[in-house]
Amino acid sequence: MSKILIVDDELHIRLLLQQTLEEFEEEGVELLTAENGEEALQILQEEKPGLVFLDVMMPKINGFEVCKVVKNDLGMKDVYIVMLTAKGQEFDKRKGKEVGADVYITKPFNPDEIVRKARDVLGNQLS
Repeated sequence: MSKILIVDDELHIRLLLQQTLEEFEEEGVELLTAENGEEALQILQEEKPGLVFLDVMMPKINGFEVCKVVKNDLGMKDVYIVMLTAKGQEFDKRKGKEVGADVYITKPFNPDEIVRKARDVLGNQLS
């Protein structure tokens, strides 16, 4: 079963992303959520989602660090990570790429872009 992990410390953003992606549940995709980087790392190791929408500025462990741990320390190169953040500076985008993020999207995001990205990534895994 395909899984998508939504990681954001703000409840309303997690709920918005869940609503945006709920059509995937009908296609057999499980939506998982985490409210901080520490919880995200635990879920990533246990559930092994194929796609992660990851906020940058979070308590405990920030998104850059989570991404670095997942891609480098844990060697989970096949996990597709979309950084979602209000930090839209070129420096931040570069840092996202350096730690292994596959895509960097700034908030506020376009829900259609989120759905498109999920379709692109999960494509052949959907039922």
